[in-house]
Amino acid sequence: MTNKTLLSIIELGGYPSFTPLYKSLGYEVVIETKMRKVLKRFKKQAPDVVVAEFNFQSDFRDRTSSLESLMSVVERQPEIKTVIFYDKEFKQQLARLEARFTFDKTMAFPIDETELEVAIALFAED
Repeated sequence: MTNKTLLSIIELGGYPSFTPLYKSLGYEVVIETKMRKVLKRFKKQAPDVVVAEFNFQSDFRDRTSSLESLMSVVERQPEIKTVIFYDKEFKQQLARLEARFTFDKTMAFPIDETELEVAIALFAED
């Protein structure tokens, strides 16, 4: 059996680490904090699952967050599953991205660990 890889992108954090949960579901966990490094990693090997934060950045001229850069790469590899964490106050900005990109699961803070576990477990079965 091949190990599945989960890429956890933690740009801001401020929430509990879900690494033990991911590992308990059989994933090799890779953590990155910079989108630049994430995109570089994708050139070497794409993960099976990506868990990322939607961090709305109003100062970006042509986009809303670094998540757009990630999703432009992920959309070319539809087998990659995505979970996006977001602040409820930015739901409307996230909805604009959801109109352009497909996310397998979106979860508002605070993250319900049981709901996250169910979603990640389902991805492991695919």
